[in-house]
Amino acid sequence: MKALIVGGTSSIANALKPILAQFCEVMTAGRTGCDITLDLSDENISLPNDIDVIIHTAAHFGGKTAEEIIAAEKINVIGTVRLCKAAVDAGVKHFIYISSIFSNATPDEPNYSVYSISKKHSEELATYYCSLNNLPLTILKPSHLYGVEESFKKHQPFFYTILDKAKNSEDLTLYGNNDPVRNFLFIDDLTEIILKVVQQKVTGSYSCTQMNDVTYTEIAATAYKVFGTDGKATFLSDKPDIPSFQYDKDGALYQKIGFYPQVTLEQGIQKIVDNSNNSK
Repeated sequence: MKALIVGGTSSIANALKPILAQFCEVMTAGRTGCDITLDLSDENISLPNDIDVIIHTAAHFGGKTAEEIIAAEKINVIGTVRLCKAAVDAGVKHFIYISSIFSNATPDEPNYSVYSISKKHSEELATYYCSLNNLPLTILKPSHLYGVEESFKKHQPFFYTILDKAKNSEDLTLYGNNDPVRNFLFIDDLTEIILKVVQQKVTGSYSCTQMNDVTYTEIAATAYKVFGTDGKATFLSDKPDIPSFQYDKDGALYQKIGFYPQVTLEQGIQKIVDNSNNSK
């Protein structure tokens, strides 16, 4: 079997490649630094005819300017459909799209943005196009991802700020009175989920979350424990509350593949600490 990871230099791709390589031949595709040069903004995308499964991890995270909104739609929506077409043309047998739990966001939620809008739109169009062309499709929607690579800090800055505070025995200050709820999935769990989806050829659309939510104070307490430092979380009551995010923790996919996320928050933070220590 041959697998192609699109977005081949992404954080997910970097973690996924060695896992998949134990099971099949793996190639990467992207704008730079990959086996195949591929740009989702190109009108015509072509793929080799010997690819069995595509794992699409590329994404544009958008912004609030007109240019950023247009770019997110071009890459996340139109680019995904173009990739689906190229997969059909090349005779690919399975298309796996790594989307985001944020695609479930509604306009009244704080995580509603062009990123969430374009992710939802891309899921809908990928489903429609693949159905028309009999291309088996899997959509995976992970929650907040974290891992040992520095690149994860870019998209989860406050999580890693908490870790830095704990490392330095500093107190954590939170705005408002609300202890915000989040859901963090360690990258090793996501890559194992993807591997099992590839191996078992599971199709459908699924949320990929840790089965237990955590609050910021719980993250802080766990980080202080792992680092063996002292500190506490305090709330600034005169500031606006930080909102919580609600997540769909449907375990349907985990039941199908026979695997539930294994890495606890404490274990995940310990992995980050161990990796940092080993890198010195």
